[in-house]
Amino acid sequence: MNTDKILIRGARENNLKDVSLAIPKHQITVFTGVSGSGKSSLVLDTIAAKSRRELNDTFPAFVQQYLPKYGRPHVDAIENLPIAIVIDQKKPAQNSRSTVATYTDIAALLRLLFSRVGEPWVGYAESFSFNHPEGSCPRCSGLGEIRELDIHKLIDFDKSLNDEDTIHYIAFGKGGWRWIRYAHSGLFDLDKKIKDYSPEELDLFLNSPQIRLKNPPSNWPKTAKYEGIIPRMYRSIINSEEGLLHAAVLNPMLHMGTCPDCGGTRLSQRVLSCKINGLNIAQVSAMSITRLNEWVKSLTQPLAVDLKKAISARLTALEEIGLGYLSLDRGVGTLSGGEAQRCKIAKYINSSLADVLYILDEPSTGLHDHDIAKMKHSVRRLRDAGNTVLLVEHHKEMIAIADHIVDLGPGPGSRGGRIVFEGSYDELLHSGTSTGQMLSRRGELNTSPREPQGTFSLRGASLHNLKDVSIDLPLGQLVVVAGVAGSGKSSLMECFRRERNDIVYISQKNIGASLRSTPATYMDVAPDIRKRFARAHKMKEQYFTFNGKGACPVCGGKGVVVAEMAFMDNIETTCEACGGLRYSHEALQYTVNGMNIAQVMDLSVRRAGEFFAGTPVEEKLRPLIAVGLDYLHLNQALSTLSGGELQRMKLASYLQPYTSPVAQGGQRGIFVIDEPTDGLHLKDVHHLIALFDSMVDAGNTVYVVEHNTDVIKAADHVIELGPGAGDAGGRIIFSGPPTALAHSTASITARYL
Repeated sequence: MNTDKILIRGARENNLKDVSLAIPKHQITVFTGVSGSGKSSLVLDTIAAKSRRELNDTFPAFVQQYLPKYGRPHVDAIENLPIAIVIDQKKPAQNSRSTVATYTDIAALLRLLFSRVGEPWVGYAESFSFNHPEGSCPRCSGLGEIRELDIHKLIDFDKSLNDEDTIHYIAFGKGGWRWIRYAHSGLFDLDKKIKDYSPEELDLFLNSPQIRLKNPPSNWPKTAKYEGIIPRMYRSIINSEEGLLHAAVLNPMLHMGTCPDCGGTRLSQRVLSCKINGLNIAQVSAMSITRLNEWVKSLTQPLAVDLKKAISARLTALEEIGLGYLSLDRGVGTLSGGEAQRCKIAKYINSSLADVLYILDEPSTGLHDHDIAKMKHSVRRLRDAGNTVLLVEHHKEMIAIADHIVDLGPGPGSRGGRIVFEGSYDELLHSGTSTGQMLSRRGELNTSPREPQGTFSLRGASLHNLKDVSIDLPLGQLVVVAGVAGSGKSSLMECFRRERNDIVYISQKNIGASLRSTPATYMDVAPDIRKRFARAHKMKEQYFTFNGKGACPVCGGKGVVVAEMAFMDNIETTCEACGGLRYSHEALQYTVNGMNIAQVMDLSVRRAGEFFAGTPVEEKLRPLIAVGLDYLHLNQALSTLSGGELQRMKLASYLQPYTSPVAQGGQRGIFVIDEPTDGLHLKDVHHLIALFDSMVDAGNTVYVVEHNTDVIKAADHVIELGPGAGDAGGRIIFSGPPTALAHSTASITARYL
């Protein structure tokens, strides 16, 4: 039996067309193809899912119920499959207590270092954790910031307790269960305005700690305690889970700021008094990883010898992958998807494991060409340690390091799902596939940039690492903001956004993708289609939605029936009652122009535009066609789309008012778009460039934060920040047309054009 290859037979997940192939082990295999061609379906939803399921099956049934569940992939067989470690682009969950130090496990080693070497001795390792009562600042509980209640935003002092909406929070309204604790206490005149309370009454109303009432009225609960509204808000709402649930109501009443006791370090003064070579653990954590590594290597204390090696190895791995500019105290929630992914890769570079299958989902995301060399080195190290590496990738330099390439296509969606090429990089260049043609193509510099239609003066920008930047930002052009990762590009655009309230900002944040969300619901055309059917048959709209009365009564509009198997995986089967159409038999009896609601919803975006020509439906679908998603079906679950397709879907949702020239009723806008080419094939990138050009021609201004050299070449104006990342960046090193950028000696980007 040949165990040198991973053998896959009959993969049919999502749009895959019965794919079979052999993937060489202990090599780097890159999967390419246009966005939506089936790369992720094959690598993540089939190979990775199968490996994870098989691994979970080795655990006892009791343990399995607590493990993540992975869907059963539609594949006949996979042989010789190693244990898979997936390093994806998903950003870590937003958690105010998670930092780069905790995320990379360096925090535990630093705490141990200070407990052994630091002077004076203040406690064991846990004492240096801001997540432990021994070490956290008592005022902010280790968060580094305080949330102070603005009592005048909570209470209307010109009203009495008997008035409506005197206290502006849930259940404090007249008759509410929280209101009762004040109205039934017998302590206050319910018709007296709050501003007219005596000082004693006001202090009792606002600040009283929990007390038992001496002679409570008969309607006062027997076991209840009275508590002033301010301590009650902090105890039961602001510092509890409820505050997170009702943040939209609560946050406008709060002042956010750095904790004055700890200065934002999160630690107690006792812990901060412990130092090594004059620095405490907060000062060390605030250093860039590069500076911290130098500091660690300089330690000479005998007890630090072993810990030096362990800490330095982890810091060096982060440096080698291009994250030397980060500091360990940086919140994980502030990392980009690419930065978080590289933190994960750095974890495994020093791993002793071998014969592991590493699956990397577009590791070049968010990287400047200058940083790609470090990423290539790290990926090769994973392979050279005796592992198999699979990359889903679009970047030319990352594709070029492959030992083996699998190109899927030929098109996206239903037009893809087949292997159109297998072989080496040189063979791919001469294969005639879309990927081969685009890799062979050399983009030309824009030699005829548009003239700016004015400028916006930005002065003294100092956000994050920006060094008092002043610049005149052009309007009416396609402007690319370039620079190495961490150079200050997004910070500059954030300052731009704060100075103007008319900017349309399109971030990298993922859109919600679930079984019930579809292009029709996301682009808001589903209500218009339902209205069309309802008017034609004089019925209510809810009878034509699978999320309402039009749903199949058996599957509830999901199209599938889910059988829960306790500790085993749930089993999904196509609903026999509706055949997966989601609608009830009654809803399917009604037609418009010969098609029922399920048939209309199964149309592609392009065909639906033709079917509803001259209606609001066509107008709302036009942006999807503009971003190259005309092949999607209206009823296609967003959970089945690739990252690149979801990125363009989000872009399309912003475009509708701006895609027509102003003379035809369109609007002028200023767009700031953060790395829109993430997850896009080179062919799709050029489609996007054409879209940006059409938007600018229609009178809009488009700012793109981008690394892709084809986008940079097509710009009217380029602003480059740098020269380095973090403290080494934050300056404007070039501003002008791309033809001038190509000859700039200060530019880091120029050499890659």
